[in-house]
Amino acid sequence: MALDWSECRAVESVPGKVSGAWVLRGTRMPVATIFENLEAGASLDDILKWFDGLNREQVQAVIDFAARSARVPSHSR
Repeated sequence: MALDWSECRAVESVPGKVSGAWVLRGTRMPVATIFENLEAGASLDDILKWFDGLNREQVQAVIDFAARSARVPSHSR
C-alpha cells in the first residue's frame, strides 16, 4: 500500500524537481532514499551525516508519518 505523502507537511512533490518524486521540503532528497538507507541498516544519525543539509526534525517527521500511516487499519481509510 502506498502512503499519501500529500498529508505529510515535511515533504513536497514539485513537477520538474527530482522528476516529481516526493522529497523533503526545500531539498532534493527523495523520501525513498531515506527509507532505502534505513532498510539497509543506516541510523538516523548516519543519514544526517551522509547527506548534508538535512534537518533532523524533518527526517524524523517523515519517519513518524510513515509509522503512523502503517498503523492505520485499511478499513478506516
